[in-house]
Amino acid sequence: MTTEVVRLAHGGGGRLQAGLLDEVILPALGARACGAPDAAVLDAPGGRLALTTDSFVVRPLFFPGGDIGRLAVHGTVNDLAMAGARPLWLTLGLILEEGLPLEDLRRVLASVSAAAEECGVQVVAGDTKVVEAGHGDGVYINTSGAGVVPDGVGIEPTAIRPGDVLLASGDLGRHGVAILAARENLGLEPPVPSDSASVAAAVAALLDAGVAVHALRDPTRGGAVAALQELADASGCRLVLEDEAIPVREDVRGACEILGLDPLHSACEGRFLAAVPADHAEQALAVLQSVPVTRDAVAIGRAVAGDPAVIRRLATGVERRLVLPAGEQLPRIC
Repeated sequence: MTTEVVRLAHGGGGRLQAGLLDEVILPALGARACGAPDAAVLDAPGGRLALTTDSFVVRPLFFPGGDIGRLAVHGTVNDLAMAGARPLWLTLGLILEEGLPLEDLRRVLASVSAAAEECGVQVVAGDTKVVEAGHGDGVYINTSGAGVVPDGVGIEPTAIRPGDVLLASGDLGRHGVAILAARENLGLEPPVPSDSASVAAAVAALLDAGVAVHALRDPTRGGAVAALQELADASGCRLVLEDEAIPVREDVRGACEILGLDPLHSACEGRFLAAVPADHAEQALAVLQSVPVTRDAVAIGRAVAGDPAVIRRLATGVERRLVLPAGEQLPRIC
């Protein structure tokens, strides 16, 4: 750790957050310090249960393509899906700031309800607290989620092997740019919409089709680079991305170029990265492309033997190592 106080960047998915988790939080709880999963898979009577929790502090509360309510449901459902679970139940904790217009609260709750129905999950418990004006951004949300992991499903980044194909379920980096543009009134026309969506149906389709999914990660805070570095560290493999195959929308790419940002460090909220055996890659892509939310899925690279790093190979053959940023490109994105 390079600092003795908490900074905003400790929540940004980069090196400082990794240090906070590995050196402070996980050791204090007796948890493993590498490859911490999005959801824990627990043995329970009658089967296995996946359990996750997440908090959402996005600013602004409402943005093109979504709002904090939909984001909370999608983020929690997606974390369960990354463990191969079928999401079933959510809890909803609301921290409300004094002075929040009730109409805004009604809009957020309507979004939570609509998103939960779309995802096939039930909100079964909750809590509400109110803090003084000036001590919050209107609404903070905490959600916990639970789901069932089907028999025979075991998705672990340690299962990645050299030769595995890396898949992206769609374009990358869009949510972070959508939030930045809305927050700073950048005036992008048309506005860049967030990719906030549930990917649970796409993951279920992969598993139902018998695809041997070795690993899954959703590239939220820290973007694709942070998610891939977690997979590399856990598996001990080098992950090589083909630059020309990486899917980034032109409006996102253009905004990032103007702002000096890298779309691979920008968060997604409705995308995932997968590692599958080479002989399952064609089938996996066919399955994903048959599901609306993942219809633009593509192969973006491979796992190879080598040190656990994330490499971007340019069309010229030059290879560049992608590293976690020390700070945070944009706080309060999810």
